[in-house]
Amino acid sequence: MVSYYFMAGMYIVLGAIHFSHPKFYLPIMPQFLPAPMVLIYASGAAEIALGLGLLFSETKHFALWGIIAMLISFFLVHVNMLFPRNRLGFPLWALWIRVLLQFGLIYWAYAYL
Repeated sequence: MVSYYFMAGMYIVLGAIHFSHPKFYLPIMPQFLPAPMVLIYASGAAEIALGLGLLFSETKHFALWGIIAMLISFFLVHVNMLFPRNRLGFPLWALWIRVLLQFGLIYWAYAYL
């Protein structure tokens, strides 16, 4: 159960970072998406809300499915960074690990359903 509460805390903290350091996320946002700052704040709010939702039995199931849906939507950002002009200086192998890690995060949430 420790990993479950770690997951909740992780999403709350990572969501808060979207508000405290939004410009950190700006370069990784795909250029074709509109209003990148709005999307950064919205994804941060979603991470916080879903992380908090994990802490209550009444919202746990919804929060887990929400996390899975959110992580699937984040594939857009991760796959976009695989293109040479979007790598921001990161090595390709690290970006592929990031994509694979996304599958692990989805499985982690799914395991608690």
